[in-house]
Amino acid sequence: MAKLIDGKQISADIRAELHEQIEQWMAKGNRAPQLTAILIGDDPASNTYVSNKMKAAADVGINSKTERYGADITEEELLARIEALNQDDSVDGILVQLPVPGHINERKVCNSVSCDKDVDGFNERNVGRLCLDMNTLIPCTPLGVQELIKRCQIETFGKNAVVVGRSKNVGMPIAMLLHADGRNDTCAMDATVTICHRFTPPEELARFCRSADIIVTATGVPGLIRGDMIKEGAAVIDVGITRVTDPATGKTKLVGDVDFEEARKVAGHITPVPGGVGPMTVAMLMKNTFIAAKNLASKKVQN
Repeated sequence: MAKLIDGKQISADIRAELHEQIEQWMAKGNRAPQLTAILIGDDPASNTYVSNKMKAAADVGINSKTERYGADITEEELLARIEALNQDDSVDGILVQLPVPGHINERKVCNSVSCDKDVDGFNERNVGRLCLDMNTLIPCTPLGVQELIKRCQIETFGKNAVVVGRSKNVGMPIAMLLHADGRNDTCAMDATVTICHRFTPPEELARFCRSADIIVTATGVPGLIRGDMIKEGAAVIDVGITRVTDPATGKTKLVGDVDFEEARKVAGHITPVPGGVGPMTVAMLMKNTFIAAKNLASKKVQN
């Protein structure tokens, strides 16, 4: 049976480390890092996500604030508010909870957040720096996947990795972190990476996965990765999360992209859903906020 990658425990370890680091930072005369979240509309999932992020901030010693706006806020009003936060020296991190209402251009919003305060890592300039293997704020879910792999001491150097999913916020940056040179700023993982997606024929997807030492899947398609698609001993990182109805009980439950019960019989390491990558995303948001705070403080000293 595969070794379970306990994202809850690893994220708790990271948060404890951050709490200690922030206490030491403040003991040197620095103020607590400050994170501001912008939440638009009343989507229950977005409300839950932001609430969990704010609880994590309090847990590690980051001051946080949630600004709530109705779904009828105009794009101009939102961009003006983000620019005000960009200019506010008391704010270190800005988080705009996605998705935004349809009348607002998501890319324009992401690009409006100052690169220095872009703790989600979604500004196109930060994405470009990641692709060039330069020091930057890295999107939280890909950073969490990297941290899980490293903390579980899963060998990546020269290994075959398959990333299933090519989204610009998850799949693409995960592929970048897996394949890039570990000697450079992103401390990447030197694997040989294949990217598969919804137009990869099923038989080809199975063929690629069977050759992989590491599979990272992020599609939101339950049961996409079956046990017979996994190489014996491979590491399986399941980023997908979908709410489905259990036919046996009629109740809903969260599942990933991987047929967990079958995959765990073959894999060497595997993440559960929930309790795998999800908690790591929140922990990495806290890490990015602290990095942003330190970088901004350093810039003030230099100026």
